[in-house]
Amino acid sequence: MDFVKAKAFTAKDVDHGKTTLTQTLSGRWADTHSEEIKRGITIRLGYADTIFYKCPKCKDPECYGSKNKCPNCKSKTEEIRKVSFVDAPGHETLMATMLSGSAIMDAALLLVAANEKCPQPQTREHLTALDISGIKNIIIIQNKIDLVSKEELLENYKQIKEFVKGTIAEKAPIIPISAQHNINIDFLIKTIVEEFKTPKRDLKKDPILLIARSFDVNKPGSEIENLIGGVLGGALKQGVFKIKDKIEIKPGIKEKDKWFAITTEITGLKTGNVDLKEATPGGSIGVLTKLDPSIVKADSLIGSLAGHQGKLPEVWDELNLKPHLLERVVGSKDELTVEKLKKGENVMLNVNSAATLGTIIELKKDLIHINLKIPVCADKKDRVTISRLIGSRWRLIGYCEIV
Repeated sequence: MDFVKAKAFTAKDVDHGKTTLTQTLSGRWADTHSEEIKRGITIRLGYADTIFYKCPKCKDPECYGSKNKCPNCKSKTEEIRKVSFVDAPGHETLMATMLSGSAIMDAALLLVAANEKCPQPQTREHLTALDISGIKNIIIIQNKIDLVSKEELLENYKQIKEFVKGTIAEKAPIIPISAQHNINIDFLIKTIVEEFKTPKRDLKKDPILLIARSFDVNKPGSEIENLIGGVLGGALKQGVFKIKDKIEIKPGIKEKDKWFAITTEITGLKTGNVDLKEATPGGSIGVLTKLDPSIVKADSLIGSLAGHQGKLPEVWDELNLKPHLLERVVGSKDELTVEKLKKGENVMLNVNSAATLGTIIELKKDLIHINLKIPVCADKKDRVTISRLIGSRWRLIGYCEIV
């Protein structure tokens, strides 16, 4: 039995069906924040774990599914792959969250709606973000095929092929589906299993958790003696976490005008609803701690890193960066040329799972010096994406190296 962990990432425009697809594949609706449900869009990163199964009796691709009992012949199925899905926002104003999500991913499901012209502005931006983030394992999903004719579907397919020509997704398989009506989902699962190979994990390195969520799981009015410590959600970049590990979180919390690292102990580890004795890279995890719940509520620790005490990278409140700017602004309906960075300009930076604003205070040849509004914990080898405010939107314009 090939039972392994992998991560996949759904990235696409708003209302193209990625959250519905995540539910179809995992059985879980990933939008749980009240504002997300009210507005009908994904605001924060949603997580859903699932296990893919294969029926030993049925033929391809009908033998693939997400149930431990075959819906066709009712035979018991075999576990073949565990996948953690991260449903990231497609809305253009929430690009920072999408970039933060791509930092913890191994692979991507890029959705294109068959009933719309391809590419939409954010399609370009998301594909560029995946390229910058180094995500090369991509499957393109042509969703909502039930809403178009055969001729319209083929035209949309040609548009997709033309769009990805010369990009990292040029050779990516294109799978037509209807997530709403469960059409071709078995073939999609087969493709995920075959295309998304599990990366080799270095378990000997010092563990680093990229924190993408933090929350209080206690119900209002709970007695003090019954309170459960704060929970961290995210993914291990490297290394292993174990119960009773003493960990440090950086940059941590802000008191007055200073940021302080915080320390705590791991009291439990979960993936989905499964308790773990130890956690390794290759899936979204929940880390239960002894932290005061008030510290972690409302995702207050998003963007921080967690690891063994004294083993985390440096915290930066200013950065020297070597920028690599794109030729064109991505995500804009107009073909806009990326202009040179300017002294005094405010930009948005994304590194690991963190998003922060910064002001360029100095320019030197091909280097820029930036003061950060919110500090980040990062290693010099970590890639930083840079976005510029164009009109009322942050638009991706390139990436930077920390020097």
